Amino acid sequence: MPQTARPGDVLADRYRLVDLLSESRGGRFWRAHDRVLERHVALHVIDAGDERAPGLIDAARRSATVLDRRVLRVLDAERLDGVCYVVNEWGSGASLDILLATGGPLSPRRAAWLVAEVADSVATSHAAGVAHGRLVPENVLVERTGQVKVIGLCVDAALHGLPVDGTATDVSDLAGLLYAALTGRWAGVSPSAVPPAPQEHGHVLRPRQVRAGVPRPLDALCEALLNPFAARRDLLDVTTARGVAAYLEEFVGDPSGMPEALAAATPQLHRPTTIVLPAVPDVLPHEREPDPAPVPDSAPGETPDPAPAPDPTPELAPEPAPRPAPAQAELPTEAGLPIFDDEADDVSWLERRTDPVPPPPPFEEPPSRPLFAPDPTDGAPARRPRSGAVHGDAGPHAFPGGPGGPGGPGGPGDPAYWPWDTGHGPGTGTGTVLTPVGDETGPLPRVPGRRWMRLAIALALCAVVLVVTVVAVNLGRGRGPLGTDSADPTEDPTPTARALATVPVRAVTDLDPQGGDGAENPELAPLATDGDPATAWSTATYEQQLGPVGLKTGVGLVLDLGSPQEVAEVGLTLAGAPTEVSVYLTDTEPTAVRDLTVAGADTLEERGRVELAEPATGRYVVVWLTSLPAVDGGFRAEVAEVVVRG
Repeated sequence: MPQTARPGDVLADRYRLVDLLSESRGGRFWRAHDRVLERHVALHVIDAGDERAPGLIDAARRSATVLDRRVLRVLDAERLDGVCYVVNEWGSGASLDILLATGGPLSPRRAAWLVAEVADSVATSHAAGVAHGRLVPENVLVERTGQVKVIGLCVDAALHGLPVDGTATDVSDLAGLLYAALTGRWAGVSPSAVPPAPQEHGHVLRPRQVRAGVPRPLDALCEALLNPFAARRDLLDVTTARGVAAYLEEFVGDPSGMPEALAAATPQLHRPTTIVLPAVPDVLPHEREPDPAPVPDSAPGETPDPAPAPDPTPELAPEPAPRPAPAQAELPTEAGLPIFDDEADDVSWLERRTDPVPPPPPFEEPPSRPLFAPDPTDGAPARRPRSGAVHGDAGPHAFPGGPGGPGGPGGPGDPAYWPWDTGHGPGTGTGTVLTPVGDETGPLPRVPGRRWMRLAIALALCAVVLVVTVVAVNLGRGRGPLGTDSADPTEDPTPTARALATVPVRAVTDLDPQGGDGAENPELAPLATDGDPATAWSTATYEQQLGPVGLKTGVGLVLDLGSPQEVAEVGLTLAGAPTEVSVYLTDTEPTAVRDLTVAGADTLEERGRVELAEPATGRYVVVWLTSLPAVDGGFRAEVAEVVVRG
């Protein structure tokens, strides 16, 4: 049936196949309709003889034991009619990979809230002993209301042939989800179709290096989970999904309104609105608008003739045949375009518009011309205002012959009345044209403050030349830039300027707190400080690299200095490269590094040193290896010599 099934077929006499959503590796993912409960469901189908079939049924059984509102539950699973199928709840919305591809990365607070919801749901499943196995953006659904749903708990990993019993993979994928929501790139462990995150020297770049504006707490969380060998993971309790959820919830704060804000900021979740087109007119554009139709029972002579004719007759009237019949225009199938409703699985038709078309907006009159403006069409030459004219006293209520009237003082007869050059007297200078600047206006006024600005610029240039000259003279005499003697014995040299001395090591032991026996070749530990580069202490050979996906986060050596000593750097001679090294200092003999503070860390080649950010004092120096070089058969590091300087 997986090879021949088509939409409309019924599986197990219950599930009617509606849409084939995806197909890969011999399996098919359908949207189906449950004919018993009358609802849509998600249906995964593979062949009953597929090697993944037993694991798929077992994964469905384990997933059904998890009860969480954010998990799309397993409803049914069975081997029947030559197929193996699993039925899940149907979710309506868009997956995170679609949202990132169409709308770009989310804001930091919305991204943190979304991943916190997923982490809290995954923590609930981990408490029930069930791991997701493939927490990728394709399996995170955002509904139209903004709520978050987790798809394919334990089932999707079984379909892809991945192990479903590792909680460490889920924790790393949670960091990958946060990285993707912030940058639009995928950096998790599980395979995803989202574009991969950029890397440098095999390490994933921090989110702040990919997208500006990422808050430091979210950047530190991604760094601690995705690059544990280069981050201060001991400062964050992020080893479990519950710890990730608590960390993100503290960053978000009050989550009220977050689902609504996420839905409002994501246009892809909104349902498309139905657009109703206006009714099609009865008269085609090339036809003439007919006169109002007469009453059918009226006499022919009462019908007005639209065109004058010497002898009008009813036979010459225009024929109404090209127009559609009223009865046909009322048919619902000819009123317009069909409207499809996916949820109701129904089709409706556009209806003719009943309300009249609104009239067009009223025509706006052009602004009136200014009062007393010259008419450009009277053939008179253009008149311009004249500077220096006296403003008249004419007003809107001036009377003829009186003050401001035509012939009176200040009126149109007054030479000073017109605001433009009339050819027989000065104007007022208040017309619509700017007053031209001529010789009669006098010299332009001087801008205040310009002289002081020039003087300030000249003084600044002189000061710069003086400083450069003094510095050059002092450097030529072997002094400092400010004239001080570089060999002045009164100055207190910084620790970096002082010569570093080798601090003797009294004893060397191995440190392997996560090992089964707590030891990592202890008999070879003294070879790391015997002064012979030909002998070395080596770690065991691991099939996986150290880190969250490996068996251990690190191994190392403990150097006993005998008493508290000031340490500035640690030099190492290694075999193989690169090796990630972190250095810790403590006054008590350590049994683990979880409660210690990193004093310095670096990526070393075969010979290198780890410089402490600031010189520190302690009796025990821990050299902690968090990433090992690749060798034949796995990963192993060798430490030939360790030198402590302070």
